[in-house]
Amino acid sequence: MPNGWMNIDSLVVLDLLKSFILLITLLITRTLVVRWIARSPTLSIEAKRRWVVTTRNSIVFAFLVGLVSIWAHELQAFAVSLVALAAALVLATKELLLCWSGAALRVGGKIYAVGDRVQIAGHRGVVLDHDIFATKLLEIGPGQSAHLYTGRVITFPNSLLFTNALVKENPDQEYGLYTLAVPIKTDETWNLAEQALLKVAKTECAPFMEEAARQMKLLEQTNLLEAPSPEPRITIQLLEAGKMQLVLRFPAPDRGRSRVEQAILRRYLVETIPHPATEPISPQSDT
Repeated sequence: MPNGWMNIDSLVVLDLLKSFILLITLLITRTLVVRWIARSPTLSIEAKRRWVVTTRNSIVFAFLVGLVSIWAHELQAFAVSLVALAAALVLATKELLLCWSGAALRVGGKIYAVGDRVQIAGHRGVVLDHDIFATKLLEIGPGQSAHLYTGRVITFPNSLLFTNALVKENPDQEYGLYTLAVPIKTDETWNLAEQALLKVAKTECAPFMEEAARQMKLLEQTNLLEAPSPEPRITIQLLEAGKMQLVLRFPAPDRGRSRVEQAILRRYLVETIPHPATEPISPQSDT
């Protein structure tokens, strides 16, 4: 057997012997003190009982302190090993712990639920399922502006909630405000395009404008903030020389945003793009 193991065994045996001697010494001390208390004629029964309990607890405390003092070097080595093991476990299970923490953040903050449309880390879709490890999305696309289901399912770990901002597209109300960017050329007719886009937006949104206004008012009362007007509005953005875009903000039902957006675009194209008259096809002459 190597000398190192012999030295370790000797130290352990010596510590065991010290612990045994400490235990015997404290037991003898306790016995002597309890006998003295019991035979003392100056103490009442209540005082004797109180002193006996105090003596017993003091002996136990002294025994624990003695054990710590005797086994201090062994405890130190054990603590170092325990810390190293804990650090290794944390490093090995870092992502797993982040996923659990992300799930707790999702539940505690009520960030999203099944059926919500969300964007995170470039992924966009409707929440299908979530657990303590990951969240499943039914992908919406293509890109960030389309609203068609691609048929693909995206699974992302809950740890992304700590490193990426999450966008919840659909509001808690039945109606919400959305934006639509329409690029045009910078020429003398841009104001006509603006008027045409605003006109078709008001036409498409007219059937549910009153209900959207009521929803915005309810949002204002619930969250104590000044809710924006649901009336369609247009802002102008200059992209570069010769190019600009009209950004339309319009109300729409949460489940009908794509339909309203497509209807606005189609009406706008009909209003602004000239359609040449179709020439009649001359009948072929018999030969």
